[in-house]
Amino acid sequence: MKLSVVIPAHNEEGSIAATVESVTTRLAQEDIDYEIVAVDDASTDATAATIARLAEADPRVRYVRSPYRNGFGFAVRAGLEEFEGDAVAIMMADLSDSPDDLVAYYRLLQAGYDCAFGSRFMSASEVRDYPRVKLVVNRIVNLGIRLLFGHGYNDTTNAFKAYRREVIDTVHPLLSQHFNLTVELPLKAVVRGHSYAITPITWTNRATGESKLKLQEMGSRYAYIVLMVFLEHHLSRGDYRRSAPDPLQQRRRWRAGTPGARVRDDKQALG
Repeated sequence: MKLSVVIPAHNEEGSIAATVESVTTRLAQEDIDYEIVAVDDASTDATAATIARLAEADPRVRYVRSPYRNGFGFAVRAGLEEFEGDAVAIMMADLSDSPDDLVAYYRLLQAGYDCAFGSRFMSASEVRDYPRVKLVVNRIVNLGIRLLFGHGYNDTTNAFKAYRREVIDTVHPLLSQHFNLTVELPLKAVVRGHSYAITPITWTNRATGESKLKLQEMGSRYAYIVLMVFLEHHLSRGDYRRSAPDPLQQRRRWRAGTPGARVRDDKQALG
């Protein structure tokens, strides 16, 4: 299974090279077939030049210039339009996500799950230097989503997740232009019937550059996407849900589950 890693980057000259190199090194150690799709999101610093240099040195690193206007969601969507693997993971460009967790995601997909979701807030997870205000807001928003959908997952807003290609095909069309894409992708995947596993991950606050997530700009955008998917789940009568998986294949996926992962399947996903 070839893994594509989409890394959107807007003015990340201080961390993009280290991010890409840490991922390529770790995936090579595990002998995983991969490509890195590094997306320049209208950067005004040396980010684009750095990615181009990395791509020239390593054919498995691809430089993509987002054709859209600036926006995290647009940059991720540009990467999802370009990736060539059997599965895709979305990682941040600021070294906040661990390559070890990326390998864990790959193993879950390899075991048969459609999606691999990480949680920074479960047993065995580790969070380093999370800004206090953002942490409080994060916990409130994720609690609201968890109660609304009843899916038992407490870190829906985290961008760092992995999906099989057929999941990405199922969740189109994507509407989010900003960080609300981080909830659109997983919620649509769950509502539209894909299996997933949840595993603890490590998160480390950035050491360079500035966070692109502006809380004051995102409230209504998150609410719009969450409510849109909620209404789809309850009112669309399954029009957008994928066809039911083969029962034998589903049982095989359960047997192949990774110890310690909290798992939901199609029937249990939303209660």
